[in-house]
Amino acid sequence: MSNQIRASSSLIRRLKQQMSNPAVLIQTRSFTPSEGQRPVIVHKRSLDILHDPWFNKGTAFSMTERDRLDLRGLLPPNVMSTDQQIERFMVDLKRLEVQARDGPTDPNALAKWRILNRLHDRNETMYYKVLIANIEEYAPIVYTPTVGLVCQNYSGLFRRPRGMYFSAEDRGEMKSMVYNWPAEQVDMIVVTDGSRILGLGDLGVQGIGIAVGKLDLYVAAAGINPQRVLPIMIDVGTTNEKLLKDSLYLGLQEHRLDGDEYVSVIDEFMEAIFTRWPNVIVQFEDFQSKWAFKLLQRYRYKYRMFNDDVQGTAGVAVAGLLGAVRAQGRSMIDFPKQKIVVAGAGSAGLGVLNAARKTMARMLGNNESAFDSARSQFWVVDAKGLITEDRENIDPDAKPFARKVNEISRQGLWEGASLVEVVQQVKPDVLLGLSAVGGLFSKEVLEAMRGSTSTRPAIFAMSNPTNNAECTPEEAFSIVGDNIIFASGSPFKDVDLGNGHIGHCNQGNNMYLFPGVGLGTLLSGSRIISDGMLQAAAECLAEYMTEEEVLKGKIYPSISSIRNITKEVAAAVVKEALEEDLAEGYRGVDARELQRFNQEELLEFAELNMWDPEYPTLVYRNE
Repeated sequence: MSNQIRASSSLIRRLKQQMSNPAVLIQTRSFTPSEGQRPVIVHKRSLDILHDPWFNKGTAFSMTERDRLDLRGLLPPNVMSTDQQIERFMVDLKRLEVQARDGPTDPNALAKWRILNRLHDRNETMYYKVLIANIEEYAPIVYTPTVGLVCQNYSGLFRRPRGMYFSAEDRGEMKSMVYNWPAEQVDMIVVTDGSRILGLGDLGVQGIGIAVGKLDLYVAAAGINPQRVLPIMIDVGTTNEKLLKDSLYLGLQEHRLDGDEYVSVIDEFMEAIFTRWPNVIVQFEDFQSKWAFKLLQRYRYKYRMFNDDVQGTAGVAVAGLLGAVRAQGRSMIDFPKQKIVVAGAGSAGLGVLNAARKTMARMLGNNESAFDSARSQFWVVDAKGLITEDRENIDPDAKPFARKVNEISRQGLWEGASLVEVVQQVKPDVLLGLSAVGGLFSKEVLEAMRGSTSTRPAIFAMSNPTNNAECTPEEAFSIVGDNIIFASGSPFKDVDLGNGHIGHCNQGNNMYLFPGVGLGTLLSGSRIISDGMLQAAAECLAEYMTEEEVLKGKIYPSISSIRNITKEVAAAVVKEALEEDLAEGYRGVDARELQRFNQEELLEFAELNMWDPEYPTLVYRNE
């Protein structure tokens, strides 16, 4: 054992030496997460450098760099540190937040997004430095809930192209047009077809905003190098009549493709992407339920991909459900005893159901009997009411969770029973909302939750954005009681319960998992993203909180710890990939060397490969 540790430690030292040795690094690939400190060769000078957000440092260019890159005289003479630059930006941001608003009705959050986006357009390194340093404040601006508002208004907000656009008009051309992207290597792609943006419906080409926002979090949370990420929009038309008639809409003003025509476009896109970048990881985002599962099953064993709405949401929800068990003072192994009523049977709802069922079954022995036993712990309610075997034209993906008629008759329930009727009869431990219907957990539903047989019932209002949340924390605590566990998809403030007690609002944010899943997959070199890797990520998140914290009702950590959380999740994903014999290694560290790493060394390996927003030294070379 000691020999293994010595070997691993020496490997870590070797990696550090490689990363600090410019002579070695210049021979390696241009843009890699672990090479943030090496000199960067550029093929431009003067104003071209200042207009390139990847390389622009603004007033932080040293005098020697100004001479080397023909910048002397093009910038004010005072050379500023990054801390001074951030201070100047933050002062301007606070002053401009009001001035940047388009009139009194323009939300302050959208004004902040505009200001941050302008910084992103000018100076990418500074943008990520500000985002990481203020992640708790700005994550809700670059991601949910503000990104939903950005997508709704994207045609009016568009100033500078970011990412790539593939459309139905590009059929037959995708394999060649993918080479229009300048980066020789891409580690992470987030792709959407804009058909179901954050429960806001079909926003067409404007959905590119969600892909941009997700990748900002991959950079900020997982340290994926921003020069190796790529947001992509696949525009196959829209069903949104307002956009079809809007003369300022930037996308195809055609009705959305469907059936085999639609699949052929996605097939061609995937083949083109993996032809140019065979090692890239592709995250599918906000595809309508109709296609989310089908495309996931079609590609997941062929390509390095996953669907965050189906699998990421499921992982975060499962971590929260396990945390709720811990908050009851019980062991996570008691999870299969929980009675769970689920409101919503779309892609997110069914993704959570499948993941939770697999988790329960694994705890019960992972056999057919275990899966059947786990199925009986869920009651699924959609827009038509309780789903049972009597349901006509039942969704095949929901069928495994349809209640047996003889079971529900004994419970005093029936096909199509309302949510409040189901809660009254089942008396669940958990009420889980993934319906995208704001206010669905009405006063009557929450009053019914008072009858829960749990010592500490849990209410998860997980739909995004904020307006779509099934209830607010104030409603849940005031109606059900102070002792509940509350979680939501969008951020809410904690509730003052009086007498010094706080009702904690836990945000079940997907950003707790998807950055770590992406980084862990990258570092392991796994060719696919398995259920086991996703399960390992969820369990790692569930175990992150201390016993003292969960007993106080805190089941998710603070967003301010996101880089450390991501590092832990990534290490768990790498370990599981090794266990399943899927790992192939990363950047000269093969699977056998990874296998020798202990937990501490895995965490250090992850940290070494996380990009930090520091200005590199720029060296000009004529092409």
